Amino acid sequence: MHRIYRMTFASVYPLYVAKAERKGRTQAEVDEIIEWLTGFGPAALQQQLDAETTFEQFFDAARLNPNAGLITGVVCGVKVQEIEDPLMQKIRYLDKLVDELAKGKTMEKILRTA
Repeated sequence: MHRIYRMTFASVYPLYVAKAERKGRTQAEVDEIIEWLTGFGPAALQQQLDAETTFEQFFDAARLNPNAGLITGVVCGVKVQEIEDPLMQKIRYLDKLVDELAKGKTMEKILRTA
């Protein structure tokens, strides 16, 4: 089992927000990405953060967006579309979306609506 599976989502969430904010993006945009990918609206996301769920628990409770398979590209030197472990792939999907946000992509492109 990968170490990240046991890490709390709450411990990594501020890092996602900080990465976005360093590039002029907002916490609201990070939250929108998380909602798109997982189905967690603001209250559900806060509940996950307060409960300090692990990444494994976080994604077990999530309803993965049916368009998540459209997320492609490289994170940590690995193509996300080729990751065989379903949980690791979901984690890397989120990493990739936050990377795209930090790189200045539009929300429409990040959320695969354009």
